[in-house]
Amino acid sequence: MEKISKTNAARLLDKAGIAYELIPYHVDPDNLAADHVAAELGEDINRVFKTLVLKGEKAGYFVCVVPGNMEVDLKKAARAAGAKKAELIPMKELLPLTGYIRGGCSPIGMKKPFPTFFHSTATDSNDIFVSAGVRGLQFRISPVELIKFCHATVTDIATPMP
Repeated sequence: MEKISKTNAARLLDKAGIAYELIPYHVDPDNLAADHVAAELGEDINRVFKTLVLKGEKAGYFVCVVPGNMEVDLKKAARAAGAKKAELIPMKELLPLTGYIRGGCSPIGMKKPFPTFFHSTATDSNDIFVSAGVRGLQFRISPVELIKFCHATVTDIATPMP
């Protein structure tokens, strides 16, 4: 079995003494959706979370971490961030803003810290999956530890996908 390279996000968790497991999966560049990642991992989509970056009117940038079978609710997310309105940032802004690419955006280790919000279902399980900072690698981690590490707020920021 080949050695898994540590990501910057993994090194930050190591430094903080937070336990996690790195789980590799096969990447399909044509399908970066969370349901594909969950299928590759053989895990429940409710435990595979995606990290989205939004910009709130006057509130600036913030991060939402939501289950793979849900989509961020822009009104709820804006309210959580203290904004009237919010929208997902354009894809071309993701890398310069966070240091991450689509399909590999982790709530850990962005270029600078942003207010972070986890959907309320994150704490329903003992562990969840989030990107480890590159495509093809996920963290299996305690949501309580991760939320604490990210100084995040847990709130209802998503709705089921149509």
